Amino acid sequence: MLTKQIRVLTLNGGENRETTLYRLQKGWILRFNLGPSLFVSPVRIFCNHPTKKNEPFDRNKYTELKWNSPSGSKVDRHDLFAEVQIHTAGSFNYYFTADGREPSESKDRQHADGEGYFLVDPILSLSTNDNPSEEADDDEEVEELCLDSIQCQTVIAKLLGPFPEWEGRLKVSYETGYNMIHFTPIQELGQSNSAYSIRNQLCLNPSFNTKDKKYGYNDVEKLVNEMVVNWKTLSLTDLVLNHTANDSPWLQEHPECGYNLVNSPHLKPAFLVDRILLHFSLDIGDGKYEAKGIPDTIDKMEHLEAIRRVLQEEVLPHFKLHEFFTMDIEIILRDFKRAIEEARPIASSRPQLDLIQDPQYRRNKSTVDMNTALHLYNTDKPGVSSRAERIQRCCGDFKAKLEDLNRHKMAEVQDHLNTAVSNFVANVKYRFVDGHGPRIGKVSAKEPLMWNYFVQPKSYDGTLAAEEVNMDGDSGKLIMAVNGWVMGDDPLRNFADPDRYVYLRRELIPWGDSCKLRFGKEPKDCPYLWQHMKEYTEKTVKVFHGVRLDNCHSTPIHVAEYMLDAARKIRPDLYVVAELFTGSECVDNIFMNKLGINSLIREALSANDCQDQGRLVYKYGGTSVGSFIQPRVQPLLPTTAHALFFDQTHDNESPVEKRSPYDPFPSSAIVAMACCATGSNRGYDQLVPHHIHVVNEERLYMSWATWDLPEPPFMNDKFGITAGKKILNQLHYQLGVTGFSEVYVDQLSHDTVAITRHNPINHDSYVMVARTAFHHPHNPKETGYIRPLTLDGDITEIVFEAKFSMTDGYKYEKNPKYINGLPNYYLDIRENLSPEASGLIKVRKQGDSSIVDFHTFTPGCVVVVKQVLPTRAKNAILKIRRGVSQFGYLMRSYSGRTMFDESFDKSNFHAIVSKLTLSDMNIVLYRCDSEEKADGNGFGAYDIPGHGPMVYCGLRGLMAVLAHVRPNNDLGHPLCNNLREGNWLSDYVAKRLQVHPTTKDLGQWFEGVLGHLKDIPRFLVPCYFDTVITGAYVVLRDQAMKLMSEFIQDGSTFVHMLSLGSLQFCGFVKNAKLPKLSEFVKSTTPKVDVDHPLSLAAGFPHFASGYMRNWGRDTFIAIRGLLLLTGRFCDAKLIILAYGGCLRHGLIPNLLNEGSGARYNCRDAVWWWFQAIQDYCKFKGTDILKEKVARLYPSDDSTVHQPGEYDQPLYEVMQEALQRHAEGLKYRERNAGTQIDDQMKDEGFNNEIGVDWETGFVFGGNEHNCGTWMDKMGSSAKAGNKGKPATPRSGSAVELVGLSMSALTWLEKLAAQKVYPYDGVSAIKNGVSTKVTFKDWCALIKSNFEKHFWINVDQEAEYEPHPELINRRGIYKDSFFAKPFWADFQLRPNFPIAMIVAPQLFTPEHAWIALTQAEEVLLGS
Repeated sequence: MLTKQIRVLTLNGGENRETTLYRLQKGWILRFNLGPSLFVSPVRIFCNHPTKKNEPFDRNKYTELKWNSPSGSKVDRHDLFAEVQIHTAGSFNYYFTADGREPSESKDRQHADGEGYFLVDPILSLSTNDNPSEEADDDEEVEELCLDSIQCQTVIAKLLGPFPEWEGRLKVSYETGYNMIHFTPIQELGQSNSAYSIRNQLCLNPSFNTKDKKYGYNDVEKLVNEMVVNWKTLSLTDLVLNHTANDSPWLQEHPECGYNLVNSPHLKPAFLVDRILLHFSLDIGDGKYEAKGIPDTIDKMEHLEAIRRVLQEEVLPHFKLHEFFTMDIEIILRDFKRAIEEARPIASSRPQLDLIQDPQYRRNKSTVDMNTALHLYNTDKPGVSSRAERIQRCCGDFKAKLEDLNRHKMAEVQDHLNTAVSNFVANVKYRFVDGHGPRIGKVSAKEPLMWNYFVQPKSYDGTLAAEEVNMDGDSGKLIMAVNGWVMGDDPLRNFADPDRYVYLRRELIPWGDSCKLRFGKEPKDCPYLWQHMKEYTEKTVKVFHGVRLDNCHSTPIHVAEYMLDAARKIRPDLYVVAELFTGSECVDNIFMNKLGINSLIREALSANDCQDQGRLVYKYGGTSVGSFIQPRVQPLLPTTAHALFFDQTHDNESPVEKRSPYDPFPSSAIVAMACCATGSNRGYDQLVPHHIHVVNEERLYMSWATWDLPEPPFMNDKFGITAGKKILNQLHYQLGVTGFSEVYVDQLSHDTVAITRHNPINHDSYVMVARTAFHHPHNPKETGYIRPLTLDGDITEIVFEAKFSMTDGYKYEKNPKYINGLPNYYLDIRENLSPEASGLIKVRKQGDSSIVDFHTFTPGCVVVVKQVLPTRAKNAILKIRRGVSQFGYLMRSYSGRTMFDESFDKSNFHAIVSKLTLSDMNIVLYRCDSEEKADGNGFGAYDIPGHGPMVYCGLRGLMAVLAHVRPNNDLGHPLCNNLREGNWLSDYVAKRLQVHPTTKDLGQWFEGVLGHLKDIPRFLVPCYFDTVITGAYVVLRDQAMKLMSEFIQDGSTFVHMLSLGSLQFCGFVKNAKLPKLSEFVKSTTPKVDVDHPLSLAAGFPHFASGYMRNWGRDTFIAIRGLLLLTGRFCDAKLIILAYGGCLRHGLIPNLLNEGSGARYNCRDAVWWWFQAIQDYCKFKGTDILKEKVARLYPSDDSTVHQPGEYDQPLYEVMQEALQRHAEGLKYRERNAGTQIDDQMKDEGFNNEIGVDWETGFVFGGNEHNCGTWMDKMGSSAKAGNKGKPATPRSGSAVELVGLSMSALTWLEKLAAQKVYPYDGVSAIKNGVSTKVTFKDWCALIKSNFEKHFWINVDQEAEYEPHPELINRRGIYKDSFFAKPFWADFQLRPNFPIAMIVAPQLFTPEHAWIALTQAEEVLLGS
């Protein structure tokens, strides 16, 4: 049983992913993870995917998903995940909230913090289950048709003839190798007989009936099932939801279902314009405008200009169309005057006066809000002599405003009319004048200048005056808008809505035989229509396995959602396709997500040339050859829509007339090599040289014949390219079901393309070469120059080759009854040939490659060859797979057998890795450029041309790149280019490890496995290199976790990621050694190389090696997380002791420089050192206090001592540090001046440490130096900040007071337990040496801390000697008694350090206030 595939989707706050397409398959698991923006939020996630198998889908029923934690931690949320078990096809929505509100059964878009969709592909069963809603049992073997193996042919149903004749005509599709047939609508058609103008959705087309029988849906269902049983062929049909034939009887009975002039009165002006233009067209046909330059035959540009002029200057102005939008000023003025005279009260008013459109669109019935008019224009008029005069002046001002409003509206209407005329003339130009148009010629009632936008009963036809009368009253309900298409329009908006002027502006490309349906927002808005179309949908999907959503981009999404929900209740695995013309992939994805569209129809005929057509295959036809092997658990990445890739759709002209007769077969071969569903149109294979029109065509398709030389109404595989198409369809199917999922497109010449389908398991390939003919070739028998094709490996077989030719023995004559194609072109096909037997190509060997020369390859030719890897390459891949199987991966041999190496000899990867230490892991996984170079072995960071040096020399540096390249399958990345071009990177990985004794075996393992990459085709190198490196990295990472503490091993992924910092920062660097340790330490730490202790880098890349690597402050801030929590206690101990040996002036050095070159210019490192010792003792006990420290400087002025010259216990070194602070000390840095710091002022080299015995606070520094972290020194003389600390922190820094309190509290306890031999220090008070116990010192600090560091929310004069410096309250000061004084009052993030290590210093109430301030001000939350 295959392990389930898991796709991981990371949620981020505020993300709306409705325009992002995610595809999943049934049986997979969708896993939701929290992104960084949601870690601290109470996220609740809801999804409407059914929780149980076979549970009906309800898009409004959401289930809250449960969060799971692998680590079981209630605090660490980084590993939380929620899962959806995918078992239902369709499209599903998820959303989440991040504020902890109560769940709601229905989706609340207004309060969702993020949402998205995922699409689940259906399983197309080749079963004839009588109840398609009942799925087969899990154990039942059901043959399936995968989406990428679909070969669909469109048939125009009305051309199939009487129903008893269907099987013979459909057998043509079956015999040509199609496994799905797309039927255009099979329902009763309207008077136009257009295949998409349905008159009655619930009845079959009566043309299918015979004299003896009337056929219905049940008969079609029986035939469809027989096609599945006998032919293994599925069926789909169109679902036409957006319009109905304008002569549909039910529409006359229920006119509310259309956009009529009663329910949509905003269309009245557009209707009148439509009738004006129709009468104008009829008058032209009658010759009435010949005197004005418009004859009854339109064929010149000057005729168009005359039409434009007459319409704009004579015809349209006569009808005063602006009156439907304007107001009668005199009537409104009378009402205004009357209201003033009556002193009518004003209920409410608006800020400005606007014209209010009459909702019934009557002439001059628009108005204004009278309350607003009175408020704005019934005003005092200074200087008037009487009330009557005031009213007269108010009316005058009001009239001027009304005229202005009318004037603006008239200009707006005129703009609409000008656009209408331009669009009308443009349509006339296409129909009557343009060379690529139909060039109709004479204008008549049958061929008007432009088709109507509205339909009305025949009885309504009359004069324009009479027709305008019909617009009003109940008669208007039978005047309805036709449907159509608006180029470039927003498909998410309804072009018939009141706020749109599409019909008035003549922007619609109309379908005059069909009325647009008016559903409203929900079923109650038009109950009959919703129920009628639902019944139509249900009848349809009960018969067919799939539907094509006709005119999908113009179908209201909420309507299509409703109908498809009903459809999937009947057929859960419904296959839904559509052809979208939105012009935007994002908008396409909205339709796919909302409706659950499985495939979008694409067409090769849209390509402009051969190269463009090849790009379509690359875009829609599968992953690239040599793609990366993806893990079972992988990120869910956005995808492009699955394609149903047609060589020609039924809507478009024949490729014979658009291109040439030589092109259909090579173009269909190109399509057949795409790794997606493919399709064609009936007639394409027979080389029908004209468009089989869905409206005008009345002839029937021919039926299949098994005999030679059939005549219409019969045909066989000798007609057109039928035989060749069958071979292509069979090939496409086999490639799909046998795993040839990778595609490569190679343009050999302007008209010749090679397409490879590659199997990533056995690495066999099928390569097709096709020579297209987008234009009729000048010499059809000439090959010309075609670049030779080089293939890695051997060509074992020519699957088939086909040459397209013309004969003079036949001539095309259009059959009056049956659709026929060109008889004078034929295919010469040869199958299953040896390479030597080909008549089209010559194959020659060149090393391990095969070169294909094109010997006789004329336009229309196609050849398909099978290519296999050479034996050497095959063996190399098997050896790589065996090596990778040592990681525990289930690799497979070429036969499909699982390869899993469980041996554990010394050459096994796990055996080698098990010997590595964490120090070795630093070498294997990490090390930046300068660390590597410090070894002197000639290695540094690998420089990837076009990308730059890797961040790390070890495997993690590669993983940083591969982590992006692999999931995105970015085979064009510079890393992949470098791998394909040579073996340098493989050699680098192995050889850099071989120079170290402890990693030599691992380097040899890599050399052995990666060495085989030299013998495989270069296009496969990135894939296998990634497999080896990624697998090795995972094993090494897991092994590193095993060597760390249980806390790490049992932690979350986030904890594991953090723990890698221990490997990253901790290592041995030859030019950045720690001072030598006491020989005594070797006896207490026997398992560690005491002569080469590891150190912690202060940062990468600038603080990784040399004198800049080791910094006291940075080391002891980081040591708890990097070494203690990870269980690396020996490494931590050696670092503590090494730095302790450098104590001088009572301080731990800031910049270590191997001890002999140390700088003592920081006051905080010693206190972080104390904290590190305390933390170490909590983990491992206090034995470390007795460890010997090899002192470099026994006194401040001594020279460097060697180990053994002056060793003393750690506790004595600690006590010395405390004592030196207690006594106080002033000193000047050695070698002071620009040679050690070229930014610092001279005064800055003067240092001071001590304790203020009034408060107990440690203090030090001056305003010219930086003695704590936040130690940026100004460096710009121009800016005036050179030598000035950016963050002055002299005096008593808050975190140092906290750290000293932590150390003293701890030592007080140890002294009481007789573990630490000192209980206090000697202090100089008033010139007298006085003993101060740790207990007293702690009490002194505690009694003064809040007093001197807290800035109260309210003013406290007693503790605020300088209130003028306080600019923020409710905080803890950053320092006490700093210079300059204002520095004390800065809000900085240092007080939480003191709060963590010495919480006893803080009042809880104050602590919460300060933390809240920090969160709001510093974090900005």
